[in-house]
Amino acid sequence: MNAQPKVPPAPPSAATRGQLFRVAIVGAGTLRGKEVGEMLNERNFPAVDIRLLDDDESIGQLEATGDEINFIQSVRSEQFTHVDFTFFTADAECARKNWKRARDAGSTIVDISGALESEAGAQVRAPWVERERGQIWHPDLQPAPTVVADPAAVVLALLLLRARRAGTIKNAVATLFEPVSEQGQKGMDELHQQTVNLLSFQPLPKDVFDVQVAFNLVARYGQKSRLSTDSLEERVLRHYRKIAGHQASQPALMTLQAPVFHGHALAIYLEIEHRSGQEDIDPEELSQALAGDHVIVADASDETQPNNVNTAGQPNILLAVKRDAARGSGVWLWAAADNLRIAAIAAVECAESMIATRPLGKVQ
Repeated sequence: MNAQPKVPPAPPSAATRGQLFRVAIVGAGTLRGKEVGEMLNERNFPAVDIRLLDDDESIGQLEATGDEINFIQSVRSEQFTHVDFTFFTADAECARKNWKRARDAGSTIVDISGALESEAGAQVRAPWVERERGQIWHPDLQPAPTVVADPAAVVLALLLLRARRAGTIKNAVATLFEPVSEQGQKGMDELHQQTVNLLSFQPLPKDVFDVQVAFNLVARYGQKSRLSTDSLEERVLRHYRKIAGHQASQPALMTLQAPVFHGHALAIYLEIEHRSGQEDIDPEELSQALAGDHVIVADASDETQPNNVNTAGQPNILLAVKRDAARGSGVWLWAAADNLRIAAIAAVECAESMIATRPLGKVQ
C-alpha cells in the first residue's frame, strides 16, 4: 500500500495563459512562512515577485525563495502595492494589525495564523477535504480573507470521511499529540533549551508553555502561558465541522502537548458498523477505504511506520490501522503528518484556486 509521496504540481493553466502574480509573505522568517515560500516554488506558482515581510527581529535576514535570495523587509503599507496574494504566516497580532492594509491595496488574503477567522465573510478552507467531498469552490469576489484550516482538522476530516466507505461510524475518539512547532520558533527554542537545561541541572525556561515540556506529556499548560489546550481543541473541532460538514461524524477530542519539535500525531479510535450488518470490521477493507490521495497506509510488515520523524517533509498523511483487541467493531488509526507542510500545501492550493479572481494576462 505504500508509495513514493509527492506534491502534485499546480495546474499549468495559469502560466500557459500568461498570468503572473506578485506575492507577499507576512511572517517570512517564521516556520510557516519559510514553508509557504518553499511550497510556492515546489508547485511552480506563477509568481514574478515574492516579497518577504516581517515585523520582528528577522527583518534584514536573507531567505531563499526558489533560486532567488531576498531580504526580509518590514511590513509597510506600500509593500502591498500591486500585490495579488498575501499570505499571513506570522502570529495572530501581526495578522490582525496588517491584513486590512493588504486587502485595501487589492490583495487576496490567505491566512495561516488563524487570526482572521472571525472577520466578516472569512472562509475556512481545506482543498484536500473539498475534493474528497466533491465540492466545487466558487470564488467570492468580495475582499474577505481565506483561513487555512488547522492541519489536525484536515487529517481528522479526511480520515473520517473516508472511513465511512467501510461502514457507519458509531463512535469516534481522537487524541492529538501537538508538536511545539505549532507555536513557532519560540516554542522550538523553549523545548530545546529545556532539554539542554534538564541535562545540565539548570532552571527551565517557561516563557511559552509555563510548564516542563521536555521529556514530558502535558494536558494543561501553566497558568502564565497564553496557550490553552481547551482552545486548541475548540479550534480543531470548529475547523473540522466547517470543512467536513455537519453530516460527518463528530469526534471527541483530547489534545496533549508532546515533547517533539515537528509533526502532528493522532491516535483515533473508531467503532464502525459494517454495511452488511456484521459486527466485526475488517482492518484490510478499512485500510483500502482510507488509502488514496494524500494518505499512505503502512502494512504491518513495512519497516517504516507512521511517526513524527519519518513524516517530516512529507506531503501526505502516514497511517497505520489495527483492530481493537477487545471489540470486533473497534479499530485504531495511528496517523502522523507534517503540520507545517500540510498547512503550506493547503495555503498555496487555496491561492491557486483563487487565481480566477485576479485580472488575466498581466502583472498587477
